[in-house]
Amino acid sequence: MMKKFILLLLLAALSDYGFAWIYPEHRDIAILAIQKLDPAHRADLERFWSIARNGHESRLFSLSIDTTRSRGPEFIDFAAWPAISGDHSTSAANLLHNVLQTEWIMKVANVAYELRKGIANARNRSDRLNKLRDSDIKLLRVDPEYVTRAGSNNVHFLLARPNEKTTESQYFAICFRQGTEMNALGTYGWFHLSALLKAEKFARDSMSSGERSSLMLAILADEAFAIHFLEDMYASGHVAGTWGNAAQRKGTHDYYNEKGLEVSTWDGGRMVLMGDAYMRPEDADRSSDAVRISLEQVIEVASGRRPFTFITHENLSLTADTLNVCKTNFMPFRQIDSTFSIWYRAVIMPTAVPGLASGLGELPRFRAEVGPFIGLTAAVRGSVLFSGFGTHQNTAGVTAGLGMAVRVGLGLEGVLNEAGDGLVFLDLGWRLDGPSSMKMTADPALKQFGAMFSAVPSRDAFYARLRLPFYVIPGDLLILGPILYLFAPETMNKVLTSAGNGGLIPWQSGMVTPIGRFQFILGREVGVYLYGWPKDPDRYLLPKGPDLDADQVLVSMRSTLLEFPFLEYRPFHAFSTNQTASLVLQFFGGFDIPGKARVIYPETEIAPKVRTITFLGVRIGFDWRYYFSKKKS
Repeated sequence: MMKKFILLLLLAALSDYGFAWIYPEHRDIAILAIQKLDPAHRADLERFWSIARNGHESRLFSLSIDTTRSRGPEFIDFAAWPAISGDHSTSAANLLHNVLQTEWIMKVANVAYELRKGIANARNRSDRLNKLRDSDIKLLRVDPEYVTRAGSNNVHFLLARPNEKTTESQYFAICFRQGTEMNALGTYGWFHLSALLKAEKFARDSMSSGERSSLMLAILADEAFAIHFLEDMYASGHVAGTWGNAAQRKGTHDYYNEKGLEVSTWDGGRMVLMGDAYMRPEDADRSSDAVRISLEQVIEVASGRRPFTFITHENLSLTADTLNVCKTNFMPFRQIDSTFSIWYRAVIMPTAVPGLASGLGELPRFRAEVGPFIGLTAAVRGSVLFSGFGTHQNTAGVTAGLGMAVRVGLGLEGVLNEAGDGLVFLDLGWRLDGPSSMKMTADPALKQFGAMFSAVPSRDAFYARLRLPFYVIPGDLLILGPILYLFAPETMNKVLTSAGNGGLIPWQSGMVTPIGRFQFILGREVGVYLYGWPKDPDRYLLPKGPDLDADQVLVSMRSTLLEFPFLEYRPFHAFSTNQTASLVLQFFGGFDIPGKARVIYPETEIAPKVRTITFLGVRIGFDWRYYFSKKKS
């Protein structure tokens, strides 16, 4: 069972979380592009939008963009369609269904509205990460397939260039070629072509009012879906190239999104791009220029002002395109002729030249903390013991100890962002405790003998520590994981990702601050310490009665200590391409449960009763991990 569950977590961790601009950024780019349209194009777009929303007035906003929002949206405007595309829908047809038919899409729009406000008011990087984490958790709840779409393939990314001599014509041809991995440029071209073909029919053919409305809905859905991937091409983390294993792709994506990337464009320009959740006004301005050109092409064809004479004929569907970009891993066949090449090149030439594939001249790669690792951990700890094992040992005291362990596990912290925590590990180690400060009895005279008469003497233990996220109650994924894997894999992805970000009730979500990361972890981690194993049991002096002059007996006894950390603080964290090191401060409580006591001396005495010791303490540990990487080109 455990082996199956670990496999499930590994599969979830290695999914390629690939969204580019966040929802409000996608929508802001589209709004700016529409505002940049000249009066004639803008008037045509509003006329087409009016035709499309015929019969859907209760769901679609009266204009193509809504710039008057003072609270969460009650309608969906056209500017939101590119944001919903790809991230919250799998095809143009699915986009149209979700926008017009589902109730959860309005909840997505409201989550995005709150995220936009949160990002705008974020005080620092830590606050921004926490806002993103909270938004992702909310989206997981309202959008049932959010995680499934995220980890499907690299469709949101630009392909890496094969070599430095690749020309724009060669690169464009590769992106559109049948059998090429799904990619942002090829996907944009696919849906933009679908929109242009339908726009030509809209301008040319006579049809009823209802047919015109349905066809215009399909045109706008195709173009909105195309625009999503066109906007993605201006996100720095999606330009750096997609090669490498899943952890490298995720880490590289996150690094360049935050730090930026200087690029050259296919038409000879130069610019610095930022990425997801870090969009600047200049990033929105550049990408909106490309969106404006793309929209103008569709508007001009649909209005009959510019014919689209596509040489290669194909069976034209009058409904929105059904190509599922999440289930299709490779570009399907579609003939691209010289006519269309002229159109899409006008849009694509100002986009960034992507990074090279693996080899000489490659961009530096970074890694997210995702995947299997082996590590070492060392810790010092101090505990307050509220009693001794003897029923008459009621004095509290303190004790200190050291521990070292070998650790194996899966790093899942970076699946959504670094505020998450899906960490799974098993420690196997050894611990040495010093004697307790309280004596076997409360007699003040015993203090002069130091540790000789401590209630809990110096002792050592072999131990195991297990850390595992949970969805509702500790350990539930051990049962839920295999069941969902077999019968509901899509639900499994949602459950695992939610568990890694605080659970169904996310009170265990990590809180990133400028001074470190805090997290409540009660139920996520447990330590089991075996004292007196496998060697001879430990020896204890236990009083026979409550009086200070009561006789004592010497007993041998094994005990099992259960430790439950409840609060964790990581003040610093260093990470390279395959190693991580951090300092960890944990507050914990627990129970030291005695086994059967056997009298050693005097042999004729009956063993006194023993009881469980309760304790609270703090542990300061150093955590080092080495991540294994399976190379992937």
